Amino acid sequence: MKKILILIAFAALTAFDMEAQRFAVVDIEYVLNKMPEYEEAQTRLDQQAAVWRQEIAQRYDEIKGMYNKYQAEQVLLSDTEKTEREDQIVDKERIVREMQKQKFGAEGELFQLRQELVAPVQDRLYSVIEDYASQRGLDFIFDKGGSVGIIFANPEYDKTDEILTRLKIK
Repeated sequence: MKKILILIAFAALTAFDMEAQRFAVVDIEYVLNKMPEYEEAQTRLDQQAAVWRQEIAQRYDEIKGMYNKYQAEQVLLSDTEKTEREDQIVDKERIVREMQKQKFGAEGELFQLRQELVAPVQDRLYSVIEDYASQRGLDFIFDKGGSVGIIFANPEYDKTDEILTRLKIK
């Protein structure tokens, strides 16, 4: 009997301690695609990427032409001339690969341009979502598409510092 009373008391205390958390779902990709400034940014990014791809393709065509010419003339060239031509072709290939990395690499110009054009649009959207959550008393907003995960979380539920404290990390 004593155990049952303790369990009931514990359950009652736990029930008072728990609040109903309110959450919502938003399809971020759908919203972004409906925003004209996002569409404009995407169009500009696509256009710039196409220009860079074409420029790189032209340079690779140029290298291919150099290689074909080298192949055709190879029997007439001295060893020194062969080495010079091969070095020229390898150098051009290296330069084009570096250009590709500079334009399309992880921290390349396309990435930076994306940050410059798309980040302000995303920031505006996330600000609106945060205001909406605050006005509606929502604790969490999740991305329906799942690409982002949690879009908004009430800071009250962030227990990061408590975990660091338990780990004795400052």
